[in-house]
Amino acid sequence: MPDSSASRPFVAHNGGDAVDAAWVKARAKALGADLVGIASAKTLNAFPPDPRWPQTPERISPHCKSVIVIVQRIPSGAFRCKTNTPVQYLDMLILRKMDKVAFRLAEELERRGHPSLVTAAQETEWTYKRASYGRLSTRHLGVEAGLGTLGLEVNILTPEFGPRVYLTGILTELELEADSPITEQVCIGESCSRCLHSCPADAVLQWGIDKRKCATEAQEFGFASMLGIFDRLFANPATARETFRSRDFFGFWQGLLRVVGSFGDCPRCLAVCPVGNDYHAHLADIQKVIPEKTPEKVALAKQYKAKRVAHETGAPEAQLPGLSEWNERWVGPEGYKGMVAKQMQQFKREQVKKALEEEKALAEQKEKA
Repeated sequence: MPDSSASRPFVAHNGGDAVDAAWVKARAKALGADLVGIASAKTLNAFPPDPRWPQTPERISPHCKSVIVIVQRIPSGAFRCKTNTPVQYLDMLILRKMDKVAFRLAEELERRGHPSLVTAAQETEWTYKRASYGRLSTRHLGVEAGLGTLGLEVNILTPEFGPRVYLTGILTELELEADSPITEQVCIGESCSRCLHSCPADAVLQWGIDKRKCATEAQEFGFASMLGIFDRLFANPATARETFRSRDFFGFWQGLLRVVGSFGDCPRCLAVCPVGNDYHAHLADIQKVIPEKTPEKVALAKQYKAKRVAHETGAPEAQLPGLSEWNERWVGPEGYKGMVAKQMQQFKREQVKKALEEEKALAEQKEKA
């Protein structure tokens, strides 16, 4: 029978199961979350990604004690397609599902006596600073909740699904036991540089991203594109008929309807990242070769690697903005120690074991026949 809890009249109560971290995680998984972690609001308030524009829970609610972070993975089939359109459409579906899961969990917490609310996963707060900068940084929430670390292109990389994920946060006044962050760097780093090699906009920096360049591909019909359309129209009103029938205006209209093309529609760095069992299972064969890779990008990656080595020796001229004492916290302060290589070896062992078991079962069936 369908769950009708969403239509029940609100009644706060404290009975039933103990509402602790274990209950929250189990309930989130039952509702459909792929991963879930918990971060302390106190820690998030003390360590904003950029102290000049603090994306902190206290700026939303001074009563928040914990932030529950849920993750929805992007199905790997979307990264096996010839165009970005399937990823664009799946992005919309995933965000809707994620918001629904988060809302249901927040509602259940509140029914048990703990005021809670869901934040917008994809939203820009204009008073903080320009570009896509929300009230909370979901990738930093994920790191603090022990779900992954930031990569070379500063996407969050989870051990399970690499960067092929979306995240959102639930602010609650319930104090929950927080998860410990992953201190080992999940991203392979400069020795890999596949995100740098694949980026069509050359936006990948060394533990950073050029947002303006990235937006030319990732927000094909985003806010800047919309302004460009109307700037051209106002400058030359006689082109109105041509403008309204153009591909750009159609893309803008479609973005309003389905969010398609308004953000996150360039999946190249996500598709080629070798972190995650989903990559080993479904993407390694078709994403092995990177058509966008050039000698210039390879040379830049080597420069980055040399600078990283110098940075680790403490050379003052080789300090990296992306690995300052403040933000190295989210990259993984212990550096890369082979997490992905070990994971891949384990995955391959399990695949061989599974194949042998299937072969054995097939042989037994033939014998019985």
